[in-house]
Amino acid sequence: MEKAIKDSYKRLIVEGGRQMLAEGLTVGTWGNLSTRDPETGLVYVKPSGMKYGEITEGDVVVFDPSYEIVDGSRKPTIEYRFHIGIMNARPDVNCVIHTHPVYSAVLGVLGIDLPGVCEDFVQLVGDRIVNCEYALPGTPELAANVVAALGDRNAVMIPNHGTVCCGPDWDTVKKVCFVVEKAAQIYVLARSIGEPRLIGQADVEAMQDFARHHYGQGR
Repeated sequence: MEKAIKDSYKRLIVEGGRQMLAEGLTVGTWGNLSTRDPETGLVYVKPSGMKYGEITEGDVVVFDPSYEIVDGSRKPTIEYRFHIGIMNARPDVNCVIHTHPVYSAVLGVLGIDLPGVCEDFVQLVGDRIVNCEYALPGTPELAANVVAALGDRNAVMIPNHGTVCCGPDWDTVKKVCFVVEKAAQIYVLARSIGEPRLIGQADVEAMQDFARHHYGQGR
């Protein structure tokens, strides 16, 4: 039985890409994004090399979990393997955004991991994010490296390349992108004038529990 293709998820890719461009998360045709329909397991991804403002719902490419295209005539983003690989490994992830932010890239070029320097970072992302092993863009090797280094966190850095952020939905992942880049900027600047003080593991765990179970209305 064929799984239903849903226009709502195609619209999310189109509108999400335009938000990325408008809010400074990407420029030109760089970066990519994906979303998964948890009911069907189908993954919707950005087409390769197209300007975000020109992408329509008809340009979105849809994959099944086995990396087979089930809808769309465009060539997908070359990084579709790590988008699908992350979602296959992480049932809690339904959206992935890949960008090339400056301060995270500085750490990636130096091979420096980003520790928990900000409360919003540890609540939303994890105790730290690490650099995966380098591999050429678009390769199965890079996809495997990204998935392995991501683990159970919500972001990972690709050396000499960019950052991958993930989470349960579009709004959450967009926040992860901004929080990661803000934390990277703070860490780079702090290291330029002194030794950054990190948040202790016990406090990291307490804040993560608060964010998961108590933050927001009705909790």
